[in-house]
Amino acid sequence: MIHQYKLNGYNIVLDVFSGSVHAVDDVAYDIIELYKNKDKDSIINIISNKYSDVSENEIEECLSDIKELEENGKLFTEDNYADLAFDFKKRNTVIKALCLHIAHTCNLNCEYCFASQGKYHGERALMSLKVGKRAIDFLIENSGNRHNLEVDFFGGEPLMNFDVVKGIVEYARSIEKEHNKNFRFTLTTNGVLVDDDVIDFANKECHNVVLSLDGCKEVHDRLRKTINGKGSYDTIVPKFQHFVERRGNKGYYVRGTFTHNNTDFTNDIFHMADLGFTELSMEPVVCAPNDPYALTEDDLPVLYEQYEILAKEMLKREKQGKPITFYHYMIDLTSGPCIYKRISGCGSGCEYFAVTPWGDLYPCHQFVGDDKYRMGDIWKGVINREKQNEFKLCNAYARPECKECWAKLYCSGGCAANAYHATGSINGIYEYGCKLFKKRIECAVMMQVEKSLK
Repeated sequence: MIHQYKLNGYNIVLDVFSGSVHAVDDVAYDIIELYKNKDKDSIINIISNKYSDVSENEIEECLSDIKELEENGKLFTEDNYADLAFDFKKRNTVIKALCLHIAHTCNLNCEYCFASQGKYHGERALMSLKVGKRAIDFLIENSGNRHNLEVDFFGGEPLMNFDVVKGIVEYARSIEKEHNKNFRFTLTTNGVLVDDDVIDFANKECHNVVLSLDGCKEVHDRLRKTINGKGSYDTIVPKFQHFVERRGNKGYYVRGTFTHNNTDFTNDIFHMADLGFTELSMEPVVCAPNDPYALTEDDLPVLYEQYEILAKEMLKREKQGKPITFYHYMIDLTSGPCIYKRISGCGSGCEYFAVTPWGDLYPCHQFVGDDKYRMGDIWKGVINREKQNEFKLCNAYARPECKECWAKLYCSGGCAANAYHATGSINGIYEYGCKLFKKRIECAVMMQVEKSLK
């Protein structure tokens, strides 16, 4: 399978199953498009009529080059992974990461919050240190021989329970060496409670921090408000700038959400870059289609254009010595994720779990509060084996809609939670998200092509 597209002056041919990327001229691009459906004489006739300055000999040379690439497994490669896909039901799953819901409460009242302002459609609660310690023990006990373990501090707003965050980290550090483990912690915060103590702690203990900011003041304050209805931009931006400066401008992401209200989201990305933030992520809102800020089909052409604008501007800024990183454009074409990762995806419900303040286990944070997807708890472990087996089988080859999709080994079948909320099944697809994802991959590959050529 191949995928062909034109972007930023490049003719790009992506060979899906080998991962090879080819930047070709117009003639080769058209010949490749015809190669599998037309015989040699037909191709020569079509190309000769379209390009009067191209000789028959040059067309034959191009055909020969294409054949050589095909024989070397770099073009029109067959899918050898469908039949070799893992038997997920039989694999011995070890847990590698937990998302600890330190606080089911928040000091902001963001209108689009999937977690119902941090409560996850339930009661407000704070995780106790006892539950947090047990979560660490549970992770160690179920991680097998895996050395590096990930723990995300999440909410709500985790800094509303900062003492417990510190206590959990202290406990994990005290026992990691005896168990031959290395904990890497991540903290996600809205910034309201950030101070020097938080910064010092994060710089010492956190592998990464995620800072929530939606862009310029007008956009951010429209939906990210305090309990009293006041915008939070003026409060958090100086704190985030101080945080990033103290952190040495690395090991962080400023993460935003764009909605129907700001489909021109590149303006917000560039605004954040101009504030001094160079590590950026901007996610499309996922919400009910009748919400006033929900993205629409009419928004898609605008969003596609925005992703292209972003890619071109990033290339320009890099040439100027002012590079920025955009999370969704981080792609490694030479030694990217292994085929196991490409097929199996994020590992939710198998290798990764969310832990509520009460110690309940869910496949990930987006399933928390849905009783059907309560998997067990940190004392008894996973007891809902039926649901876990569903997640073991949830992969790039589990969805009929993905069968002919060129992007499936980049998205690994997509987000199970988004699919569930869009279709009622973790083996469905969130079609809108798929469209945006494929556009991002096209832009990311194009950027790598330009960097390689120039």
